[in-house]
Amino acid sequence: MGKRFWIQIKQGVTGAAAPSRGLALPRSRSPGSASTWELGRMFHSGRMWSCHSKWKPSSLLFLFALYIVYIPPSAWGCANCRVVLSNPSGTFTSPCYPNDYPNSQACMWTLRAPAGYIIQITFNDFDIEEAPNCIYDSLSLDNGESQTKFCGATAKGLSFNSSANEMHVSFSSDFSIQKKGFNASYIRVAVSLRNQKVILPQMLDTYQVSLAKSVSIPELRAFTLCFEATKIGKEDNEWTAFSYSDASFTQLLSFGKTKNGYFLSISGSKCLLNSALPVKDKEDIFTESFEQLCIVWNNSLGYVGVNFKRNYGAVSCDSTISKVIPGNGKLLLGSNQNEIASLKGDIYNFRLWNFAMNSKILFNLSCNVKGNVVDWQNDFWNIPTLALKAESNLSCGSYLIPLPAAELANCADLGTLCQDGIIYRIFIEIQNILRHPEVKVQSKVAEWLNSTFQNWNYTVYVVNISFHLSTGEDKIKVRRSIVNDQRLAIWALLVYNATNNPDLEGRTIQQKLLRNNESLDEGLRLHRVNVKRLGICHDDEDPKGYKWPAIQPSVYNAPCPGKPGFYASRTCHHDPANTSLAYWGPPDISNCSSEANEVANQILNLTGDGQTLNSANITSIVEQVKRIVNKEENIDITLGSTLMNIFSNILTSPDRDLLESSSEALKTIDELAFKIDLHSTSHVNITTRNLALGVSSVSPETNEISNFSIGLPSNNESYFQMDFGSGQMDPLASVILPPNLLENLSEEDSVLVKRAQFTFFNKTGLFQDVGTKKGTLVSYVMACSIGNITIQDLKDPVQIKIKHTRTQAVPHPICAFWDLNKNEGSGFWNTSGCVAHKDSEANETVCLCNHLTHFGILMDLQGTASQLDGKNTKVLTFITNIGCGISAIFSAATLLTYVAFEKLRRDYPSKILMNLSTALLFLNLLFLLDGWITSFHVDGLCTAIAALLHFFLLATFTWMGLEAIHMYIALVKVFNTYIRRYILKFCIIGWGLPALVVSIVLASRNQNEVYGKESYGKEQGDEFCWIKDPVVFYVTCAGYFGLMFFLNVAMFIVVMVQICGRNGKRSSRTLREEVLRNLRSVVSLTFLLGMTWGFAFFAWGPLNVPFMYLFSIFNSLQGLFIFIFHCAMKENVQKQWRRHLCCGRFRLADNSDWSKTATNIIKKSSDNLGKSLSSSSIGSNSTYLTSKSKYSSTTYFKRNSHTDNVF
Repeated sequence: MGKRFWIQIKQGVTGAAAPSRGLALPRSRSPGSASTWELGRMFHSGRMWSCHSKWKPSSLLFLFALYIVYIPPSAWGCANCRVVLSNPSGTFTSPCYPNDYPNSQACMWTLRAPAGYIIQITFNDFDIEEAPNCIYDSLSLDNGESQTKFCGATAKGLSFNSSANEMHVSFSSDFSIQKKGFNASYIRVAVSLRNQKVILPQMLDTYQVSLAKSVSIPELRAFTLCFEATKIGKEDNEWTAFSYSDASFTQLLSFGKTKNGYFLSISGSKCLLNSALPVKDKEDIFTESFEQLCIVWNNSLGYVGVNFKRNYGAVSCDSTISKVIPGNGKLLLGSNQNEIASLKGDIYNFRLWNFAMNSKILFNLSCNVKGNVVDWQNDFWNIPTLALKAESNLSCGSYLIPLPAAELANCADLGTLCQDGIIYRIFIEIQNILRHPEVKVQSKVAEWLNSTFQNWNYTVYVVNISFHLSTGEDKIKVRRSIVNDQRLAIWALLVYNATNNPDLEGRTIQQKLLRNNESLDEGLRLHRVNVKRLGICHDDEDPKGYKWPAIQPSVYNAPCPGKPGFYASRTCHHDPANTSLAYWGPPDISNCSSEANEVANQILNLTGDGQTLNSANITSIVEQVKRIVNKEENIDITLGSTLMNIFSNILTSPDRDLLESSSEALKTIDELAFKIDLHSTSHVNITTRNLALGVSSVSPETNEISNFSIGLPSNNESYFQMDFGSGQMDPLASVILPPNLLENLSEEDSVLVKRAQFTFFNKTGLFQDVGTKKGTLVSYVMACSIGNITIQDLKDPVQIKIKHTRTQAVPHPICAFWDLNKNEGSGFWNTSGCVAHKDSEANETVCLCNHLTHFGILMDLQGTASQLDGKNTKVLTFITNIGCGISAIFSAATLLTYVAFEKLRRDYPSKILMNLSTALLFLNLLFLLDGWITSFHVDGLCTAIAALLHFFLLATFTWMGLEAIHMYIALVKVFNTYIRRYILKFCIIGWGLPALVVSIVLASRNQNEVYGKESYGKEQGDEFCWIKDPVVFYVTCAGYFGLMFFLNVAMFIVVMVQICGRNGKRSSRTLREEVLRNLRSVVSLTFLLGMTWGFAFFAWGPLNVPFMYLFSIFNSLQGLFIFIFHCAMKENVQKQWRRHLCCGRFRLADNSDWSKTATNIIKKSSDNLGKSLSSSSIGSNSTYLTSKSKYSSTTYFKRNSHTDNVF
């Protein structure tokens, strides 16, 4: 038996000290005894002894020193028993367990769990002094609804549950009789589904996880479905995550994976989602960690949106358009068929809504957003116990927040004060030195806090006071003694009404609290004070039409524009890391959204950043937007902004994908502008990244709108800045409407004129002139219209100034408008009624147009003629017309000469020359008639003249090439060549090849797309019927001529070598005669073979104008030069003229050199070669290669047996 160390200190009468029931102190004082202070402590020593002493200071010090020296630290350290337990599980014991607990203990354990959990306590060991009603030592358990006392061994092995998420356990002991005490364990038990996941069944006969019978799914035309899941293992098996079916087990809605990839099945239509998921091939979207997947569908779009890992993607599923998912089906988590297994893993937080959310909402979707059809709550589900498993790290599971919530829960009690006042966050730490009960401390501190600010110079209100126990205790030594110090944390908000008061700093509030420390209740001491001012959210407008004022962190409700009685809400948050900062959360405008808004937002998600759209997707989206615009009578600014952003996103796609839907898109944008609601404002501005829309009210009587401009913003608040007044300094585009724009309108049109619409296109992919290829668009596009009427043939033109998207070295702008009525409804650039003003510059063009539509600037890339100024254009036009006239006359004279005199056309060179002259004659005539025919504005006639001009140009090139080939055969292959039907074959090539080329062009392309009117000159004053398609021009004209030109150059060199070589052997001529003879040969061949057409290759850059003059002079006079060198200067032609056209002494006798013998011809043939080439193709006097002359030597036609060259 252990001994006792007894110390008794008495004052007054001294009596015997008899231990009672083995305790150190008696339960009551003896009658008549003096006041007694007794202190006892059990020692595990071998004997019991006691000591008595009178009350003396020296004795007390001695005893205190003895207490400190001999009592082990564990004797007082194990008494720390007022703690808060918040771990998921753990244990706690009575002080000094398993040793006997000390006397005079007052312990409290506060066990806390997050919302959705209860606490379960199990007493593994329990031994407390037993007494009736537990009047001595006891353990009290408060489960939130009732309080129960225990003593003895009654609670051993028992378990107790809290009614909520908090439980209090109190233990008290008196001054005598100690026992071993207790050992208890605790654990959280999840009761809310938010804290539990579901283990999916792998077989249908094990168990099913289904909706509760009280929950029914309605008919769905759209839905948003979100859930989290895990997958165990890496097997690439087919599985289903959930399935919704009717009574006959027909699948209505399911999601899973097959060998083809991930799918969503909607009423029998299966949509593959691989392209919308940010995963690689054969990669599982679910792993061993939970990942949330959200699926969005709307039957009016036929698109399925998928949000996974904060990536939003969409796929087209046209087979689901207009489909409806029937209601009252059966929803199972996992598979409802044995053919395909359930996902091998877990599912958590399954929620379903009957509307489609946009990507912005999905990105900010929180756990507090409950599914309006199915939510992750116990009431919605029928789940077997064995399928549930609680986890502490679930994304939407409950957890303890160490600090109080920062939101202003009670600001509503102060009316508008929280919005108008300045808010401070106060943190106070109180030391509970005398260990007052918590309820008393909270009451006293709240009373002290409110009284501190009464009758102060500043009008303040204290709200949202909350108390929090410290998670531990600080031990403070006072004179070598240890005192347990409990601290209490108090959080509060102080609202300062600063309307008519001076500024209040946080330091002033802090000093006020510190100075009032003495007024705290006895035993409470102010340990720490911290005051911080909360920031405010500044006024904002997001989206357009929704205005949010500057407020303190709170929730603000704004009325829905155009929807009385409905409100949008937005929360102003404070930054937890810096309470001086606050920020707006995303606005919730779901109550304001119409069906059109929902559909438009869904389409916007499908076109957002990161989405890849092909031509079919864009066509479908444009069609959906068109339906919305056509359905709505008035489009508010919110819907209009959404639709304009859709078009802006579409414009980021490649031009080839925009081509098919460009016409419908432009018409829809025009209709959208016409329907923008102007009832509450005089003008509307909508700016997006790639296009902008400005709509302003206008009246025919006032015609107030006369100027409009758009430019870059002065800040980054928007993409563009619009101005309906005086204009901007350096705009990207501007429109000045004439004062008489609305004059002479009919009554019917006057009613329709209520607005002016201006649309600016930063991206021009909707304007693709594929068919006509009139030029290349080098500017932004500006559209202007008045109401829904057509305005044209204005007396005073509309002035449009548009910046170029690029600066050309030699700028040549062509003002054009997009004509939607042409090109089979696809549209093309039309220049009718528009001219470029002389004030145009290299980086911008000023256009003057007599009508309103889409305006743009084209750059002529087909040649350089249109880059000439007006003066040079007039001079060159004059030269060309005069030259072509002269050339036509002398080509006709050449042709007439050879036709009239049969003897001249007997040889091959003469016949080739006749065909060349014919081509030149018609080429010059058609060129002269072209401008006159263009003035009739008859498209068919213009096309015909352009095609004929094209044909005779190619024929001219071809016959010049055949001249070169003939020379080569005559001079190089003269002794080894025999060609049957020589001229016939040349004619087939000379006329047939150009005809074939023109026929192919007409057959392969629409004739209106190839041939038509073109404007030339910098001021676009001259119109001409010619080739419009640059591809046709460069291939069939430039390319064709280039081929013939280089062939002729080669032949020219060969012929000149031959001539110079033979003439060099003649010694009878002087050097001067040889030079002149050779020079004449060069000049005559230059014009005959079309060498002057080569000037076109040098008409570029600074040499453009000089070579344009050379080109026009020499080529327009080609017929004249051919007449001079190959007709007038030929000896046999002169003889025929003198015989038949002259009289008197100029007339030549009938006998001539035509009767000379063949022997003389053979003898002179070599001498006449150079002379012939100087006056004819090959020489009319020469008789080789003639087809009919009876004097021709058979030597020239003898076939070589080894080189029989015949074709």
